[in-house]
Amino acid sequence: MKLRTLLVTGALALSALAGVAQADTTQPVPYQYGMPLHVAKVISMTEQPSHECKVITADMKFIDTAGKPAEISYLKLSDSCNFNN
Repeated sequence: MKLRTLLVTGALALSALAGVAQADTTQPVPYQYGMPLHVAKVISMTEQPSHECKVITADMKFIDTAGKPAEISYLKLSDSCNFNN
């Protein structure tokens, strides 16, 4: 009986975690000049890979000073611009 209870509890916990992971599908807010960010901690910065030097859209996920997760998108030069002379 204890094994069955353990398995059911484990399955419920895993399904709850999967639901939380899927619930975080918010779109990043586009950054506008002068927009206050109040970044306390940066979680991740991502961008699409590009082999040519051009302006691309990048995303930044962070924790704001109120402790809430936030995500913005912004324009920047691709990383390949760093290697061009």
